[in-house]
Amino acid sequence: MRFTKWQGCGNDFVLVDCRKENVADFAATAKTFCDRHYGIGADGVLYVLPGENADFTMRIFNADGTEAQMCGNGIRCFAKYLYDFGFADGKEFSVATKAGVMRPKIITGENGAELVEVDMGEPILEGEKIPVKAQGKVIEYPLEVDGKNFNVTCVSMGNPHCVVFCDDIKTCGIEHLGTLFEHHEFFPERVNTEFAQIIDKTHVRMRVWERGAAITLACGTGSCATLAAGALTGRTEKKAVIILDGGQLTVEWKDNNRLYMTGDAELVFEGEVRGNL
Repeated sequence: MRFTKWQGCGNDFVLVDCRKENVADFAATAKTFCDRHYGIGADGVLYVLPGENADFTMRIFNADGTEAQMCGNGIRCFAKYLYDFGFADGKEFSVATKAGVMRPKIITGENGAELVEVDMGEPILEGEKIPVKAQGKVIEYPLEVDGKNFNVTCVSMGNPHCVVFCDDIKTCGIEHLGTLFEHHEFFPERVNTEFAQIIDKTHVRMRVWERGAAITLACGTGSCATLAAGALTGRTEKKAVIILDGGQLTVEWKDNNRLYMTGDAELVFEGEVRGNL
């Protein structure tokens, strides 16, 4: 089975083009491929499928075999694959995901590098739709975790996010708290948790604990959720640079109520798996 390996801000993925390769079990293959000791190693696996009401379809499975509705870094890598390998007709196209149809666009950055801008859609703010066990908007909501009180702001970008603002990203306790947030009863479908430190109105330092993958170097949907939470609480402007462990993304919440994320995506290597990995 042929594959390509990609990374976006250090968030890494194995990509399998299912228009060419036969994958019998998406979840089991993802768990095998993502294993960093016995497999290829990745945060998740991206599967390319024929379009369903779109030019292409993307399915993404986390390292633990669970399927994610959407992944911001993943869709940039997905889009760059389609563009670089000549499958896309032009620099803008549509991709069907579990979170709806996304429209990535290849653009040129300030240094001439090719970046991917993605219309990530409108943020979902109603508690029951995120979902969380609260009604209405969940902004600065008091939540007890591990015997401590946190004010959380929750947003769905097709997948659920909980944003926690902290004074110092180095002492926020993500290594201990991440799994406690993920499996907290307040989040019926588990949750991705962003720990964010405001640098200024247009710059935010963020670390992320992703459901099904633990700490990762970056999260695109999490960056969008962080920007939305920052704007909703008056901490940031509606456009800011989100600085992650693996790089940075620019996110803008435009007047049409849609969030746009821009960042790079890089091919790491190509390979082939023979027999059972």
